[in-house]
Amino acid sequence: MEFSPSDSEQDPLISNLRAKGGYRTLPFIVGVDTFEKMASIGLMPNMILYLKSEYGMQNARAVNILFLWSSATNFMPIIGAFLCDSFVGRFRMVSYGSMTSLLGMILLWLTTIQPRAPCHQVSESCRSPTTFELLVLYTSFALMSFGSGGVRSSSVALAVDQLSKREKEQGILERFFNWYCLLSAGTTLLAMTFMVYIQDKLGWTVGFGVPVALMFISVALFFLASPFYIKLKPKTNLFGGFAQVLVAAYKNRHLQLPSVVNYELYHNEKEHMFQIPSEKLRFLNKACFIRNPMHDLTPDGRASDPWSLCTVDQVEELKTLVRIIPIWTTGIMLSVNMSQSSFLVLEASSMDRHVTPNFQIPAGSFGSLMMVSLLFWIVLYDRIAIPLASKIMGKPARLGVKQKMGIGLLSSCIAIGSLAVVESFRRAMAIKEGFSDDPQAVVSMSALWLLPRQIFDGLAEASNIIGQSEFYLSELPQSMSSLGAVLFGVGSSAANLISSLILNIMNNVTERGGEESWLANNINKGHYDYYYWLICGLSFLNFLYYLYVSKAYGPCKGEEKKSLDGGDD
Repeated sequence: MEFSPSDSEQDPLISNLRAKGGYRTLPFIVGVDTFEKMASIGLMPNMILYLKSEYGMQNARAVNILFLWSSATNFMPIIGAFLCDSFVGRFRMVSYGSMTSLLGMILLWLTTIQPRAPCHQVSESCRSPTTFELLVLYTSFALMSFGSGGVRSSSVALAVDQLSKREKEQGILERFFNWYCLLSAGTTLLAMTFMVYIQDKLGWTVGFGVPVALMFISVALFFLASPFYIKLKPKTNLFGGFAQVLVAAYKNRHLQLPSVVNYELYHNEKEHMFQIPSEKLRFLNKACFIRNPMHDLTPDGRASDPWSLCTVDQVEELKTLVRIIPIWTTGIMLSVNMSQSSFLVLEASSMDRHVTPNFQIPAGSFGSLMMVSLLFWIVLYDRIAIPLASKIMGKPARLGVKQKMGIGLLSSCIAIGSLAVVESFRRAMAIKEGFSDDPQAVVSMSALWLLPRQIFDGLAEASNIIGQSEFYLSELPQSMSSLGAVLFGVGSSAANLISSLILNIMNNVTERGGEESWLANNINKGHYDYYYWLICGLSFLNFLYYLYVSKAYGPCKGEEKKSLDGGDD
């Protein structure tokens, strides 16, 4: 049984009378989210090797599939958020998502049970997978993406529901989010090291079986704690409200708005009786303009037809979303850069990965170095740079959210540029050492030359992605916080589609006339460095675009124009 929002808003903890919610429920809820991420992230780094060795896929096709899978995984949370807020509720959405994700992991694990003849890239001899085998593989990817949409869209919100209003006011909520972010980073790091190591050393069956076991345990514990959860019913559909504003504005498009501002001319809810719409995107104000109070309003002050008259709050919510879209689009290119990690695995595989004579870093674990870099930059900024700057200035100092995003975009551009330089040297060395026809050969060049890319990517994530989260949460109204939580994921989804498009275009254009494709299956014959330089150029243009839209947006809420000041940016 789910409680209504009105009941819970008085005391979301439901006090001791019902013994619902509280800190004791958080590990079970966050645990499902954690193990779902650990499984999906831990499967991704080596997946290109699995598709090549077990399914005989070419590099471009395998990376395309991973782009689409990642895109679906990042996009599904926004659908999950819509279904959660409108129909299902958070508890049920996490329940459905976790079960679906577990089913997808089991299906993927089953693909490793049937032995397959290994593919040999040098001779290019490989048994083609059957249609049924591909169907099972793609279905497992789809189920895990659907499951991720359910878990990631609602797990954090469900956890927050367990805290009382008093606890939120005491700063517990802020500490919870800090703890959650650190846990997510730690989970990613563990997935890209421990999980990848198991796959490399114990094989695909054990490597894919461990996530299944972990997810099964977390799902079982999640349902065992179900009687103690606060389960709120779904609230008003936010996207439906946006549609109402657009329809009402179109219906009233011929209206002439008065030059004199008067709050009585605009429709407000009773608790916000004195609001007037802003002058930005003024044509949308027609959606909340009262033409005839006797006809447009009911006796209790509500709109007679919500599709002809909306509230000022609804109009301002849509305006806020429209205004942040240009800045949101700049983060897509950063995600395009981040999505090149599959190629990074191929490069690392062809380089000397030994740290000591007896230990070498698994190729799939090189992505974990970026997470180490991310944690380093976060700690450096929060614990060293900001306290030191505040001490020197004699007042609180911090970077504005837009400055953080700009630093992240520029760092990402430098990261992909460094990768292009390293790949150029690696390819030249492979040719010099006579490995042109052997893509599996290891050149005498240390894979640690890939570290600059990971260092700058860590700075990019620490600056831009955290900056994006702060920007959405500070600029969007509280009623849209759930939407703000999934905006970055939507951008990542779009980035994977764009990456796939760029990859296909480059692959088709560069192999014309019988030429070797830049993205050839033999990494030593291709020109991956040219591909990286193309991405680097697009990233720099995106950075210039960001400077323009950032200036056009103006200062954020509570932000001064200077980058560092006495606590108010």
